[in-house]
Amino acid sequence: MIRLHVEAPLASGTAIEATESQVHYLGGVMRRAAGDAVHLFNGRDGEWTGRIASLSRHKATFAVETLIRPQCAETDLWLAFAVLKRNATDLVVQKATELGVSALLPVFTERTNAGRINLDRLRTIAIEAAEQSERLTVPGIHPVRKLHDFLTSWPAGRSLFVALERANAPPLTPMTGPSGLLIGPEGGFGPHDQMLLDQWSLVRPVSLGPRILRADTAAIVGLALLQAPGCG
Repeated sequence: MIRLHVEAPLASGTAIEATESQVHYLGGVMRRAAGDAVHLFNGRDGEWTGRIASLSRHKATFAVETLIRPQCAETDLWLAFAVLKRNATDLVVQKATELGVSALLPVFTERTNAGRINLDRLRTIAIEAAEQSERLTVPGIHPVRKLHDFLTSWPAGRSLFVALERANAPPLTPMTGPSGLLIGPEGGFGPHDQMLLDQWSLVRPVSLGPRILRADTAAIVGLALLQAPGCG
């Protein structure tokens, strides 16, 4: 069954216009036709069955039919990560979405070796991962910030765990309630980053184990350790 994320409200009997990429996917990739079934979700109204009401080379519409999965609360877990090279950043966004994060916060650190980030591309990757993994939501993707600005804006009531290699830190364990994880760049946080982290009382250093992990691997491992049961 094809699952598609849409922006429009979902209710029985409504018609929704497909995006250009969805038209290409349905007709050019999946070889679907008018009348074929789809599942639709928007992150607010649950998941619905629907039909392709019309499909041409450049346009498609969906007819919304029946609610099959009501919306429910998901794990309130944020991932902040130092911006990596393009493929590694893409992987972090994809896997973090599959693992249930509710927000992704890219950060520029002292040793970041990427000059910019394409938020539209990352949004597309997150949507595709949410469709594949049967999530009911797509994580929000925040604009990239420098580490200092990121720390300054971090909510006071949300735990912030920072994965530190070669540090005498307690192991990361499952948490309930609002929380977040910060993963540094390849090579670890630089001296200036360490000084900033040491100054912020909200930072809780943690260990991901005895091995030195690549940054993208660390994000996956950390989220798996932190993840609390959600609604699916």
